[in-house]
Amino acid sequence: MITRRTTFGALIACVVAPLMVGCQSLPPARPAATSELNVVTSGGFNAAFDTLATRYTAETGTRIVTGHGPSMGETPNAIPARLARGEAADVVILARSGLDRLVADGKVARGTEIDLGLSKIAVAVRAGAAVPDISTPDALRATLIAAKSVAWSDSASGVYIQTTMLARLGIADQVTPKGRMIPATPVGEIVARGDAEIGFQQLSELQPVKGIRIVGLLPDSLQKVTVFSGGIVAYSPRQREARALLTYLSSPSADAAIRASGLEPAPRKARP
Repeated sequence: MITRRTTFGALIACVVAPLMVGCQSLPPARPAATSELNVVTSGGFNAAFDTLATRYTAETGTRIVTGHGPSMGETPNAIPARLARGEAADVVILARSGLDRLVADGKVARGTEIDLGLSKIAVAVRAGAAVPDISTPDALRATLIAAKSVAWSDSASGVYIQTTMLARLGIADQVTPKGRMIPATPVGEIVARGDAEIGFQQLSELQPVKGIRIVGLLPDSLQKVTVFSGGIVAYSPRQREARALLTYLSSPSADAAIRASGLEPAPRKARP
């Protein structure tokens, strides 16, 4: 341990040979914070981004301030509503359909869009509940008819369930009256509380929720894959730094974190 009696020469010696007796090895210096980025991400990419943002800060020194909100919907936290208010934001990550609308509205800089992850819809029940059969369209149809209550999100997956899938199964009239579109709150939390018997949401959004059991993915013939993409906010003053972050998020080094979150990395050949 270095004491007050340690001479300047001894200090130099500690730097040169930290393993000498009487010297204390210092931890490696962390990168100095050179900039800050405000990122707003929708639920489907939350888990992956939390991991990658921490890693990016450690590697570059760039501080990431993260906000969360759905890709669409009427809640104040929805990403389009945040940008309409002019909230501080440099990068947004959301369902590609929502990103494309923001580009068309001039809120996201055209040409900065980049696909990051592919997300599939899963089904969940409360932990300990009987596991329903969703293995085929016919089995899912029977399960939904028998269910007392059903919940889906107000974002991309829920809009598909409510407006397309139920009609394709021919049970919209039977299920819609006992179904609820959940704004902002993760559907898994509604199921965990017992407020819905069955819940639908992106696998990556259900996976972190405690108190539920994920039954599985929708049958392939009913599945809808949502592409989560990033873009640079048009009014961001940090365009260069924002582009560097998106490059990192779409690089091979991000693939493991994306897969661990329940997503698949987007094909790079499809990226600008």
